[in-house]
Amino acid sequence: MEDSGTKKTPLRLLLNRVNRRELKERMRQSTEKRVTLSYYKYARIDDPHTFRDALFLRYHELGVLGRIYVAQEGVNAQLSVPETQFESFKQYMDTWPMFQGLRLNIAVEADGKSFFTLTIKVREKIVADGIDDPNFDPSQTGTHLNAEKWNELAADPDTIIVDMRNHYESEVGHFENAIVPDAVTFREELPMVAEMLAENKDKKILMYCTGGIRCEKASAYMKYRGFENVFQLEGGIIEYHRQVKARGLKNKFLGVNFVFDERLGERVSADVIAHCHQCGAPADTHVNCANTYCHILFIQCPACAEKYHGCCSEQCSDFIALPEAEQKAKAPSTVFNGTKFGKGAYKAFRKSSSNL
Repeated sequence: MEDSGTKKTPLRLLLNRVNRRELKERMRQSTEKRVTLSYYKYARIDDPHTFRDALFLRYHELGVLGRIYVAQEGVNAQLSVPETQFESFKQYMDTWPMFQGLRLNIAVEADGKSFFTLTIKVREKIVADGIDDPNFDPSQTGTHLNAEKWNELAADPDTIIVDMRNHYESEVGHFENAIVPDAVTFREELPMVAEMLAENKDKKILMYCTGGIRCEKASAYMKYRGFENVFQLEGGIIEYHRQVKARGLKNKFLGVNFVFDERLGERVSADVIAHCHQCGAPADTHVNCANTYCHILFIQCPACAEKYHGCCSEQCSDFIALPEAEQKAKAPSTVFNGTKFGKGAYKAFRKSSSNL
């Protein structure tokens, strides 16, 4: 592991100890300017727990908020950093040899209120892929493309564009003419895409995701499965959006880029390609049900947000009107949409649903 020289500190001393609701309210009320960004790095980390503790200590000192996953294969991070500490943050990152020259994907449209706490977790992998074959080499990735080159290859009729995100992400935004697999997890999507394209191994395969981390593995997996002309969008949709705006390029992404922070989305084009999961009206705003005991992720238009008080159903809307003590007593024995379905699965419910 790359050693920053920080001594190991008991994990119990490196946890957030303030109530999450209070932290969220502090964030909303704060006038501090912050930079929202993400980064990832595949690198060998022999002792992820020690690495995690060192990162937490310095990030906490700098006022960094966000969600970071650490594993023996590397780091995956989504953060917000105080503007006043941004240079110190970059200087600290450079003290780790593995992070030198690291690309930071800075959000184009963000008010800095993207995270309200700092969470760093150690996991088996930073991207769960379901691959257990020792012959698979994740370093053998496809060719990286900047926005200009991506647009050029995407215009080639002999090119296949594949969205390597989950269905609830691609539902609100995707590239023109892209294949958008109806996958719930990345682990599920990898073999699904390889099978879908089995008869097209001679064609150019362009792959993209939010910030690039999933495509690092996806492009390597496709090459492992025998595909030769594999390409990936450098920095993902986030970096593509930045380059398109900065260089005046044609934008080929339609709609909203789903992001994994409090914003839940960053608009890339004015196109609204999704629909409200309750009434079917054009809408692409993801929300979590206001009933915290449900909390299912779904798309809701302004009219339904008002009608159902930010909830996914009349059941949840009625439930949050109850006194808090009564909610707490009834919640364990009540089945909500969030109890029954995974993230984004509420898309199956429409205006005719008996659950509304």
